[in-house]
Amino acid sequence: MDEVDLRRDPLPLRGRTVLVTGVSRRAGVGYAIARRVAAYGASVVCHHYAAHDAEKPWGADDLAAVVEGVREQLTEGATLVDLDADLTLDGAPEQVVAQAVEAVGHVDALVCNQGMRGPDAAVGTLTGEMLDRHFAVNTRASLLLTQAYARQHDPGRPGAVVYLTSGQGLGPMPGEVAYAAAKGALAGVTTTVADQLADERIRVNTVNPGPVDTGYVTAEEWASMAPMFPFGRYGRPDDPARLVAWLLTDEAEWVSGQVISSEGGFGRWRPRGRPS
Repeated sequence: MDEVDLRRDPLPLRGRTVLVTGVSRRAGVGYAIARRVAAYGASVVCHHYAAHDAEKPWGADDLAAVVEGVREQLTEGATLVDLDADLTLDGAPEQVVAQAVEAVGHVDALVCNQGMRGPDAAVGTLTGEMLDRHFAVNTRASLLLTQAYARQHDPGRPGAVVYLTSGQGLGPMPGEVAYAAAKGALAGVTTTVADQLADERIRVNTVNPGPVDTGYVTAEEWASMAPMFPFGRYGRPDDPARLVAWLLTDEAEWVSGQVISSEGGFGRWRPRGRPS
């Protein structure tokens, strides 16, 4: 039996480059992931699309501050690159990967964190445009990014892809049929993509981060959902970020084709009240 070194490398991603999409808000999961992989020793390519956030109620963040927050986690010898792109445009996913390779030399791991949530609707009021937009951002862009990443990947180096899905397979998402369908497709194709890319030494997994407070949870919403969280708090961006970062390391070399939930025991039920 081979001897195994059980000691942990404090910088398990040292010498590698990780491309993370959707790094646009300091309250977001993408930002937390980028900071985690930087702290683990990686060079980081941060993709963002500020125009998307500008259209949302929370508004766009200060991208200079976002980039600086990731940069402060870099370790010696690591670099940071940031790119702005609308991944729904033809050729954009391929261009993002090409720019990352040009800037850093190679991309060892890809995290598809970009996402769109709304406009959406329930069955009966859905439109084709809603469905198309969700699939373009949440599914199509991720698969095209993966394809471009795999084409440049050196099979002599370990590789990893992580998709971000949602909890659509664990409980209903009322009024969000387009979002649930697009994220469900991404989770559903994980095993197929993982099987194909195994020949290239690329592992593919999907993470469901569960409910994460990225700045939108009101006091009223928390009060209504608190009984669903056994640990007494909502998810924080660094909760799924720790799992995603670990999946990129060699410690996860035997994990591929999986959809893994990071939900803190979240229970999808609401108290119906007690009889008086």
